[in-house]
Amino acid sequence: MKREQAVWINHQLQEAYAALDRARIAIADLGKAERIKLEDSFYGIVGALEDELLQPIYAQHPDLEPPKPDREPYTYICEVTWDEVQLPPGVTEQRLDEIIFSIMKPTWRKTAAIVTRVMDRCKELGLAVEGEVIAARLKVLSDSDRIEGIGNIQSWLHSEVRLKD
Repeated sequence: MKREQAVWINHQLQEAYAALDRARIAIADLGKAERIKLEDSFYGIVGALEDELLQPIYAQHPDLEPPKPDREPYTYICEVTWDEVQLPPGVTEQRLDEIIFSIMKPTWRKTAAIVTRVMDRCKELGLAVEGEVIAARLKVLSDSDRIEGIGNIQSWLHSEVRLKD
């Protein structure tokens, strides 16, 4: 493909990517059952856009690829399940839930931000609670419909949580 064609296609795909991000926000406002139904398809489309459309363009025209960060990308993925968690002494499920609910708002926030804020609050209270424990608890709270979550809660940067309205 000629460079001018690649530039045009890349521009259009970037516009589509921005539209998909707006769709992601709209999907986040749906009820949980509807969100779950749409999420897999949504992330499949985004993956296809990146892997099957943009990457071949960048392979032919590497100068069109956006610059990569100077650092390794963060991979906040928690594979710990709540069944595997052992809470530190002095911390109960109820106490952890109280801290989580005191931090969360009814607006969507990245799971990574909530995990970080809850960890900071735990430190203030003298509680040694790891981020993986908090993320595992957020997943349980989302799965049990006590909070709302979108995306794979175990993937901290690709999911969001909020208090139920």
